Amino acid sequence: MNRYPFWKYITILLALAIGMLYTLPNLFGETPAVQISSVKSIMQVDSALLTHIEDTLKTHNIAYQGTIFNRVGNNFTLHVRFADTDTQLHAKDLLETTLNTDITEPNYIVALNLLSSSPKWMTKIHALPMYLGLDLRGGVHYLLQVDIDNAINKHLDTSASDARALLREKNVKHNGLTRKTSGIEVILASQDEANRAHRVLTNNLSDLQYTVSLDKNAKFKVTGKLTENIRKTLQDTVVKQNIITLHNRVNELGVAEPLIQQEGSDRIVVQLPGIQDTAKAKDIIGRTATLEARLTDLDASSLLNLSIPPPPQYEIFSHNNGTPILLKREVIFSGERIASASVGFDEHQQPCINIKLDSAGGRVLRDISRYNIGKPMAIVLFEKGKGEVLTVANIRSELGENFQITGIGSAQDANDLALLLRAGSLAAPMEIIEERTIGPSLGSNNIKKGFDSVMYGLIAISIFMSAYYMLFGVFSVIALLFNLLLLVSVLSMLQATLTLPGMAAIALTLGMAIDANVLINERIREELRAGASPQKAITLGFEHAWSTILDSNVTTLIAGLALLTFGKGPVRAFAVVHCLGILTSIFSTVFFSRGLVNLWYGSRRKLKTLSIGQVWKPQDINAAEQ
Repeated sequence: MNRYPFWKYITILLALAIGMLYTLPNLFGETPAVQISSVKSIMQVDSALLTHIEDTLKTHNIAYQGTIFNRVGNNFTLHVRFADTDTQLHAKDLLETTLNTDITEPNYIVALNLLSSSPKWMTKIHALPMYLGLDLRGGVHYLLQVDIDNAINKHLDTSASDARALLREKNVKHNGLTRKTSGIEVILASQDEANRAHRVLTNNLSDLQYTVSLDKNAKFKVTGKLTENIRKTLQDTVVKQNIITLHNRVNELGVAEPLIQQEGSDRIVVQLPGIQDTAKAKDIIGRTATLEARLTDLDASSLLNLSIPPPPQYEIFSHNNGTPILLKREVIFSGERIASASVGFDEHQQPCINIKLDSAGGRVLRDISRYNIGKPMAIVLFEKGKGEVLTVANIRSELGENFQITGIGSAQDANDLALLLRAGSLAAPMEIIEERTIGPSLGSNNIKKGFDSVMYGLIAISIFMSAYYMLFGVFSVIALLFNLLLLVSVLSMLQATLTLPGMAAIALTLGMAIDANVLINERIREELRAGASPQKAITLGFEHAWSTILDSNVTTLIAGLALLTFGKGPVRAFAVVHCLGILTSIFSTVFFSRGLVNLWYGSRRKLKTLSIGQVWKPQDINAAEQ
């Protein structure tokens, strides 16, 4: 007899219930919303802000459908739902002017967004819809070019500073250390000193390759140059750090599933599906700020003549009030050395910023500050290749990994600078070299076409299976629908991103799943031809087909895992759905389909025939020939 134990039926019902529960959110659609997030650490997104926003909307007779607090990264954001996009746009403009008294220095980011319309009880159990990719939902696509040469030059500047401090620490006397185009050069008086400097630099600053030589003036030189391997490693590190920083910045936009990945050796692709405020997106993505600390000479700056080029070791920058200032080219530390930054107050109860550097940055700052007590140090913000001095503060004592920046101004200025430091600077500037916008109408058209292709394929399969395999064909179609339900629910639970390649993978999964049912049905037919009883044919058919189904799915899964491991972009999107579809099809084809057959036929003790279509037995063929 073909009967499942009770716990297997409970498992099937539980899988069916979970599948329906987590598939339903995809049917509710989305509603327009406005997202409010804080720019400055002193501006909190809390219940007081919510009350202020609600009062503002009611005062201007703008109807809203509810509010939601959400966590994006380490910050809290507030979403306000609206009935239509016109109300959403009106509310966005109103809140932006109400919350930000000075548009040039906003306190809050007010961005357009889309939220799921699922009921609150579904949201509480994390029953959320799948994310839709750029090709289905619409949005913006950016291709960014990373300035690798700038990063290499900055790295060599830092290496020169590190080498100078290291030689001083190890008491290696030299006649000058010069920053060259492709590295650094140290002049030494003797062969012994050159060998010692070579040993010290090689053991402690291994990012350069050092050689000892004798120049035409009979002076010994230790030359450090970047090798191709080190240059490539530095380039990869710079691009990856920029990707991490971009992730932090995109969080401000509230994009559910942004795609930020490397393309080629020095480019980054940023895709923001569903983003409505493209201008805000470009503003956030286009922030190419990097930070550096340099020494300055205020006395020389006061005597500066802009008509005369500055000395080679100096550069001219503009202070935030427009005053020109002279800074040394030598970089003390840059943004990637900053581990944390917080606002505090000094002994005079003036606002300051508490900075913590990494070990390498702390060592360099300790050596430089020891010999420059009382001299001013400037924090420079570089944006799109241009530098602007944010603040100039005097070095009061020898500094290390932990120090304070004072002389900033107001508490708000201190919070602004601390926020910029905490957000992380780019390892190298970037420029947007390609920009594409995909409208929501095109995305909805792609969804319709993808949905139609899956639906028509499913209808065609259902008609064929039902006509050819009769009741067993109907069982196969029900199992196929169950497989589709499971696949969509799993994608929703994992919060995967569905793209056009993903929809193609769903269609392929349906074809592979029905292929397994064809194997089972044909195997049952073979057992009936061999003279087995209907109940025995069901048992043997499922058992003998199982090894073939398992082998075919495992080999296909291996190919899918290879695509998942080595593929990127559309290939990876296809592979994710493909691999999940294989797992759900095995469960639905074998376990669920067998449960339907057992439920229908299992209790029949005197079963004579099976509704599985025409079974051509050998005796039928012989009779036809006679």
